[in-house]
Amino acid sequence: MASHIVGYPRMGPKRELKFALESFWDGKSTADDLQKVAAELRSSIWKQMASAGIKYIPSNTFSYYDQVLDTTAMLGAVPPRYNWNGGEIGFDVYFSMARGNASVPAMEMTKWFDTNYHFIVPELGPHVKFSYASHKAVTEYKEAKALGVDTVPVLIGPVSYLLLSKPAKGVEKTFSLLSLLGKILPIYKEVIAELKAAGATWIQIDEPTLVMDLEAYKLQAFTEAYAELESSLSGLNVLIETYFADIPAEAFKVLTCLKGVAGFGFDLVRGTQTIELIKSGFPAGKYLFAGVVDGRNIWANDLTSSLTTLTTLEAIVGKDKLVVSTSCSLLHTAVDLVNETKLDKELKSWFAFAAQKIIEVDALAKALDGKKDEAFFAANAAAQASRKCSPRVTNEAVQKAAAALRGSDHRRATNVSARLDAQQKKLNLPVLPTTTIGSFPQTLELRRVRREVKAKKISEEEYTNAIKEEIRKVVKLQEDLDIDVLVHGEPERNDMVEYFGEQLSGFAFTVNGWVQSYGSRCVKPPIIFGDVSRPTPMTVFWSTLAQSMTSRPMKGMLTGPVTILNWSFVRNDQPRFETCYQIALAIKDEVEDLEKSGINVIQIDEAALREGLPLRKSEQAFYLDWAVHSFRITNCGVQDTTQIHTHMCYSNFNDIIHSIIDMDADVITIENSRSDEKLLSVFREGVKYGAGIGPGVYDIHSPRIPSTEEIADRVNKMLAVLETNILWVNPDCGLKTRKYSEVKPALKNMVAAAKLLRTQLASAK
Repeated sequence: MASHIVGYPRMGPKRELKFALESFWDGKSTADDLQKVAAELRSSIWKQMASAGIKYIPSNTFSYYDQVLDTTAMLGAVPPRYNWNGGEIGFDVYFSMARGNASVPAMEMTKWFDTNYHFIVPELGPHVKFSYASHKAVTEYKEAKALGVDTVPVLIGPVSYLLLSKPAKGVEKTFSLLSLLGKILPIYKEVIAELKAAGATWIQIDEPTLVMDLEAYKLQAFTEAYAELESSLSGLNVLIETYFADIPAEAFKVLTCLKGVAGFGFDLVRGTQTIELIKSGFPAGKYLFAGVVDGRNIWANDLTSSLTTLTTLEAIVGKDKLVVSTSCSLLHTAVDLVNETKLDKELKSWFAFAAQKIIEVDALAKALDGKKDEAFFAANAAAQASRKCSPRVTNEAVQKAAAALRGSDHRRATNVSARLDAQQKKLNLPVLPTTTIGSFPQTLELRRVRREVKAKKISEEEYTNAIKEEIRKVVKLQEDLDIDVLVHGEPERNDMVEYFGEQLSGFAFTVNGWVQSYGSRCVKPPIIFGDVSRPTPMTVFWSTLAQSMTSRPMKGMLTGPVTILNWSFVRNDQPRFETCYQIALAIKDEVEDLEKSGINVIQIDEAALREGLPLRKSEQAFYLDWAVHSFRITNCGVQDTTQIHTHMCYSNFNDIIHSIIDMDADVITIENSRSDEKLLSVFREGVKYGAGIGPGVYDIHSPRIPSTEEIADRVNKMLAVLETNILWVNPDCGLKTRKYSEVKPALKNMVAAAKLLRTQLASAK
């Protein structure tokens, strides 16, 4: 009985690749140094899988930045602005595409399906001259072979590659990306021929777009592509891998009829219906790679349950054709539980990170083969049982409160225009009020103070005084700049989710549970293992302290329930919406305590609302319904005079604008400075929006300082489609990653632009 891993994290158990990359980018180390770290990581991963008994070990899932960018390099599809002159693509061109350089911007980055990983979007058009320009797949296969490990090279499939691309600047938006299929297949043939010549017997081709709702002509492209590749693939075993959702019935038909393919991989964790399709017609003589071990979470597999599923599948496809696999690449989970020294034994027994998931896959394969490791299965069953009945997981009061939510849709008592009037009487703000999104620069000094209090090098009192002093500085700066609605700058916060998770019950935190977000950037998601509640107020002390330093309104700053959910590893023993409602109730307690303490403006960030949107259209309405409902739960109990703000990132949300209106916030600020036109087009097309709105007037992700005229010009464009009395003026995101030398002049120009426009509007009247 064979075992297979779809892909593996690249960063290393202690983020070794991250540090090597950043050192290279900063000019502190050489390309050789970077390559050496990378080779050591690859070698240890391959040997780890080989020694665990995995039969189908992936290669070419390692990347210096991103696997889609690696494919762009393989195809020589370098945008002309990078001045590439042919030949093998090196680090200079590769990293310029990923990160930009002094003279040209980077390629666009977007989310990989519904994960928190981001990929570099290919920019294609009829002008692109494709050529085989990166031999990475073959080089890595040979590298593993030299170490005595025969691997399965992994390629991103040609059709998914094109479907994930976008037309380059200057190319018609209506350009058919699939029309390039005939131009890229010859390069795939070259790569496949070289892999065959190097001795590869299996290759894995990832075609994850097959789980999306694809029109017939897109499905047809798969049939055409693999018919064209058939002769090149002969003599090789080809696995087509899909992941992240159930595969639609039409796509399943197309996939299982593809020419020249030996096996098919499915995500049986997120794809609960796929088993029905397999039962009703899996092609005879083909391999089924059954993804039963979750690649996107940190929970230990329920081995007994998985074994039952596998036994069912074995009866359909036959013993020698079933392969035990992960649901997707392990890229989306943490690396190794061994490095977690602070988690207690019970909690640890409930978890499995990437290294442990390899062991689980192997144990399942052996068990199917009649070589069941009884001790391993018994320990697993004991851990599953302890999780089911642990008092740490279940909190009766929380369960009751969440159950009581059913039957109400939690709306505020009056409509938004009446509330805005009541708020204006209390807050007395000018037209085009100015504010910022929440955080101010996190200086080295600040980070040092937070580090030292954690390490017990300074006392709690010294820490509190240092943070107070920082808040005082931030409040004074905003008053000097004449900003209307102030923030305290969040100097006490490490991260917008972790800060709250650390103060809520039901959360656990890792030391090394890092997951790649993009490039060298990693995030460390909290783990929600139990019912969530708020033992004591979380932000009231700092917010009231900040409000006491000024007569202007001070915003309370909270992270919303949907964002906390989407940026955590979430418990898998109850539906996601139930966990979300529990978090919403905890945030509701906080909102009401802030209001009681005299905070009249409260911002509840939902940066990640859209990130949780399911891949399949049929599941989207249900998600949006409970996500928006969770947001409303947090603030349905406040008075009309309390102004509720929310902030959202990545405004690719024209398609969900009605859900955003349904959140019923008083004011929404939006990160849109990179996609101004896209956002405003919604309002141009006649969507009626009556609440306050603050589309970001400048991009905080860039060190550039915009001029007063430039900001005024952007606000004027917004005024063309939005009412004067609802428009706010603000940057597009928090300022935490910027320097004060950039923040001060940018905010000064922002306030000047608002004042200039107020004068113009007044004289026009």
